[in-house]
Amino acid sequence: MELAVYNIKGEDTGRKVQLNDEVFAIEANEHAVYLDVKQYLANQRQGTHKAKERSEVSGSTRKLHKQKGGGGARIGDINSPVLVGGGRVFGPRPRDYRFKLNKKLKQLARKSALTYKAQDNEIIVVEDFTFEAPKTKEFVNFAKNLQLADKKVLLVLANQNKNVYLSVRNLPNAKAMVASEVNTYALLNNKAIILMESSLDVINKF
Repeated sequence: MELAVYNIKGEDTGRKVQLNDEVFAIEANEHAVYLDVKQYLANQRQGTHKAKERSEVSGSTRKLHKQKGGGGARIGDINSPVLVGGGRVFGPRPRDYRFKLNKKLKQLARKSALTYKAQDNEIIVVEDFTFEAPKTKEFVNFAKNLQLADKKVLLVLANQNKNVYLSVRNLPNAKAMVASEVNTYALLNNKAIILMESSLDVINKF
């Protein structure tokens, strides 16, 4: 699969790059994508939720009234879950939501996501560029040149580029990421994928 290479002004350079068909044109596995995205989102959960149970609520442990003969239902102390202000039954407890996936399954999911993007023509390759200083306005102009100003975009870098990263960081609809850290969720959560030309050396080997 071949794609045209654009420059920072959004102009076609006349050059083309070859995308690896074993990465961008495989038989996509939807279930692998589902599992990888599910794992990513689960790993983001802090799991620090906690509700007070009967033994943890502040209140007297005195039995409110005798067990029998009062004409009403039997009841224990004021911390009972059936009373207002009592403890919570089976409330959430701190837990770890992370789970393991095999490396090959995650690799298949990432390739499937790239295949989906390639099929939908949502991948753009640009010449390597940098900014002299961190300026969000420069990246906004760059996105406009590629007619992506109103779309959620992921910029894939070959290596860490502080000026470009800081220029993108404040934008709610843009994200910059190093090629080696690209994951299935990031690929699917953006409408357009902008690949720096040098990042293809890493991505074509996924």
